[in-house]
Amino acid sequence: MSDRIEVSGLSVDRGIYDLVEREALPASGVESAAFWEGLAGIVRDLGPDNRRLLQVRDDLQARLDDWNKNHYGRFDPAAYKAFLRDIGYLVPEGESFQISTRNVDDEVAVVAGPQLVVPVDNARYSLNAANARWYSLYDALYGTDIVLEVEGCKKTGRYNPVRGRQVIQYVRDFLDQAVPLAAGSHNYAVSYRVRSGKLVVVMGDGSETELGWRESFAGYRGDPDSPEAILFRHNRLHIELLIGEGYYIGQGDLANIYDVQIEAAITTIMDCEDSVAAVDAEDKTRVYRNWLGLMKGDLKTTVMRGDEAMERSLNPDREYISPRGEPLRLPGRSLMFVRNVGTHMYTDAVTCDGEEIPETFLDAMVTVLAAKHDLLGNSEFRNSRTGSIYIVKPKMHGPDEVAEAVRLFERVEDALGLERNTLKIGIMDEERRTTVNLKECIRAASERVVFINTGFLDRTGDEIHTSMEADAMIPKNEIKSSTWLLAYEDWNVDVGLECGMRKNGQIGKGMWAAPDNMAAMMEQKIAHPRAGASTAWVPSAVAAALHAMHYHQVHVGTRQRQLARTSHARLDDILTLPVLDGRKINQGDLIKELENNAQGILGYVVRWIDQGVGCSKVPDISDVYLMEDRATLRISSQHIANWLHHGLTDETRVREVFEKMAEIVDRQNAADPEYRPMAPNFDDSVAFQAALELVLRGREIPNGYTEFVLHPRRREAKARAR
Repeated sequence: MSDRIEVSGLSVDRGIYDLVEREALPASGVESAAFWEGLAGIVRDLGPDNRRLLQVRDDLQARLDDWNKNHYGRFDPAAYKAFLRDIGYLVPEGESFQISTRNVDDEVAVVAGPQLVVPVDNARYSLNAANARWYSLYDALYGTDIVLEVEGCKKTGRYNPVRGRQVIQYVRDFLDQAVPLAAGSHNYAVSYRVRSGKLVVVMGDGSETELGWRESFAGYRGDPDSPEAILFRHNRLHIELLIGEGYYIGQGDLANIYDVQIEAAITTIMDCEDSVAAVDAEDKTRVYRNWLGLMKGDLKTTVMRGDEAMERSLNPDREYISPRGEPLRLPGRSLMFVRNVGTHMYTDAVTCDGEEIPETFLDAMVTVLAAKHDLLGNSEFRNSRTGSIYIVKPKMHGPDEVAEAVRLFERVEDALGLERNTLKIGIMDEERRTTVNLKECIRAASERVVFINTGFLDRTGDEIHTSMEADAMIPKNEIKSSTWLLAYEDWNVDVGLECGMRKNGQIGKGMWAAPDNMAAMMEQKIAHPRAGASTAWVPSAVAAALHAMHYHQVHVGTRQRQLARTSHARLDDILTLPVLDGRKINQGDLIKELENNAQGILGYVVRWIDQGVGCSKVPDISDVYLMEDRATLRISSQHIANWLHHGLTDETRVREVFEKMAEIVDRQNAADPEYRPMAPNFDDSVAFQAALELVLRGREIPNGYTEFVLHPRRREAKARAR
């Protein structure tokens, strides 16, 4: 039997074909012929433009390289900016405008809160993320370093009541801040009751009080005189007290509160791109099937807890009684976006006239077909209640590529029978040409855009690659406080507010990459809502619950109104190159930088290549676990490639450092039974060779994208394992 199907002039992998025909098309209202003819038409009509736009990237990079070579050591900012305008890298900025996106769900338009990003090829991760709309603050605090493990307060195999009391105190103090009482503190409440539609709180001395802001009482569940749950609302976010004497934590609590649940991951990005290792049709089928299961509401997976098998599925909505005595229903799941791959990726899962097609075309057709089930109500759950499908588009370079994405969305809508502008677009501001032309990028999608965000790692990788010929870059840790990066972060918010993103979409900030270091996150990540961002990325449900507290501390809408009246970030600052400019790096610091980068590259690549893990916690050189995906890999590989190109090191030393670091990575993974060591047979390790190739070919790889090395190397590793 052939493993490919010929349909509408396309050659389709049988797994992809069967998924579409047997699982996605039924009950979608789309006929088989319409789907495949629609995809074929997109490939034939838009395919040439896709290649043309990729060629524009290469042509602009070649001209930048030539200019930087010719001006090496005598950089003139004014001449540089004029050159960028002359070659079309900087486009003319048009008049002011406001986006006109309609039918946007509240979670995107007006609710400020955390955003989870997870690899959709992993069903367990996807379900956990979707269900992280609500999470226990008690659990989040008890298991992290926010509560210090001092003597008597350590995490143990069984519940430690001393540590538990510290957690309860922390949460009560948070309640006093977010939903304060008219008099006294939640610390001294002994019961919560509902009387005549108002919340009455009985204190330890027998006195009664109410909430400081009565409107913060949103509802309850159970008997009004002895409710089992109390619901608060603050800054459009909810907090739930769970009350019951029968629970062991509640038994030791004055008010019998056994848990406090917080509305955590308001939105989630189900990722088909940087956090997955999908290199062939087999992998893509798994990606699409999980997304389809989320949209149809029937995705399930089995998780082992000890010897007990537990089935995971999507959580139902949460039901309460409002203060007016009416039924109140709140979403039980995060609002889900899907992130398609970038336009530079091609796939042989579907070919046309013997050639691979742009993978983003296939992603758009299949993920939208899957999401149509949500719009039709084919699931007991609803994702969008306004009839929208949310797609994040990564790695677009400038307004022409955004406009082409809009054309693609129009064609998909027509092929699948959807109204115009059903598909909403998230623009990732992670490439330099998008940053400097952000206003015009937003204009190109002004009827669809619902999301812009900054991404330090990819954006830095592109910054290095774009200016590869200009000079050697400053050390990686210094880039975080460099002029261009600080301006870039402010610029994204300023442009978003100028174009009307407030009350119409999200302005986002990047990922917290240290999932085990939550104390530091709580100190630092409050900077994101203070900067006017309505969302920011987190790596886990625990991090989402903790970061959610920041959005109770900062009213983002108020902060955005304040920022709209301040001065705008400067383009000249963004165009300031992060180069050494003649500064010397001593040998000790140079080796330390090389080793840190090489170890991070190897630690991530070895799991990607050998095990197909696209996103994971990877120990750094100091054994601190960090969340890694292709964005972190891009910056590290480009940084070494830059130093190698400018003679700060040489290929011999790079190889020596990689071999030394491979032994460390082998040691760090020694307990993993599926791990294959890289040392000492480096030539036989596909993973080691891939990691080294990322650096040695870093200057020539288009835009420094790691996929061009990882994908063929992963296929090689899969072939060896068969």
